[in-house]
Amino acid sequence: MITLVLAMAENGVIGRDGQIPWRIPEDMKRFKALTIGKPVVMGRKTWDSLPRRPLVDRTNIVVTRQPGWRAEGAVPAASLEEAFAKTQGADVMVIGGGEIYRAALPHADRIDLTEVHGAFDGDAHFEFERSDWRETAREMHATPDGLTYSYVTLSRK
Repeated sequence: MITLVLAMAENGVIGRDGQIPWRIPEDMKRFKALTIGKPVVMGRKTWDSLPRRPLVDRTNIVVTRQPGWRAEGAVPAASLEEAFAKTQGADVMVIGGGEIYRAALPHADRIDLTEVHGAFDGDAHFEFERSDWRETAREMHATPDGLTYSYVTLSRK
């Protein structure tokens, strides 16, 4: 199974200047719970944006076009297909960024989405055709300062 794990604002923003443009600590805890013990596939820019590398208790597979790229705790892959092959049939969690999400979307079985209710400025975007997906779960939440968000599980139709 291939799952995209992402947080996205209503206007499709997923990042700004290599960071997440909102602060939702509970979503970070959910992200860890969803991905722990599983291989995570990400682009090199996402790897570079991680505050602590590698993500512990996960195989960190980094897709990069840079020949010979290496980083401690990372498993480099020259393509998304190579990254998937390196998971050895395990459930795969694709964690960004936008280019990787777009490339992985046709292969994905599921999306674990945090819908952030609001528009944000950003330079990283992702959009997908919702009609291709069936919503199987939704939980509404709010931060102490009033930012509302929903945890949404989508399965391919």
